[in-house]
Amino acid sequence: MNSEPVVLVEFYASWCPHCQRMMPVVEQVKELLQGRVKVYQFDIDENKSKAGEADVESVPTFIIYRNGKEMWRNSGEMEGEVLLSKIESVL
Repeated sequence: MNSEPVVLVEFYASWCPHCQRMMPVVEQVKELLQGRVKVYQFDIDENKSKAGEADVESVPTFIIYRNGKEMWRNSGEMEGEVLLSKIESVL
């Protein structure tokens, strides 16, 4: 999360229907931001310690970091345009 100037992190679970619906949205956002923003996705069942460190209480949870500092956080489904605009506002 400190490796790039701006990073989007998604915490999800494979069993979560909201997370499954967000997968194509996140893939599209990832393509649009390629080369500008790193996107990391963590399954909470496989990354319990990372989810705990980030105080993730529900999935999907999206967190934008700039220079290692949390700038924005949201849980639940959202439109791709909303997610994209939040990332671009931090750039």
